Amino acid sequence: MNLSFTPEAIEDLTRLREFISRKNPFAAQKVASELLAGLDNLKIFPHMGLPVSSAPDPELVRDLYIDQYTVRYLIKSEQLIILRVWHNKENEKDT
Repeated sequence: MNLSFTPEAIEDLTRLREFISRKNPFAAQKVASELLAGLDNLKIFPHMGLPVSSAPDPELVRDLYIDQYTVRYLIKSEQLIILRVWHNKENEKDT
């Protein structure tokens, strides 16, 4: 499976990295590593996330929980599109 990111997901990742690194650069690196490992697993098991019941097609839009973060993604043929990423203490992001 190929992996791509929406502009919103890239903004989410940048925002999270900047927020964490201001307080603890080591923690920012750790979170990035955990997210990347989770995304690597997702390439192998694309349906491992939970369906998003509010999505038009819950089987295709899913949430993957990685530690304290949610990665919302879309399964589209042989491609996984990362829609949004947020910390679980934040409000759910719109897709």
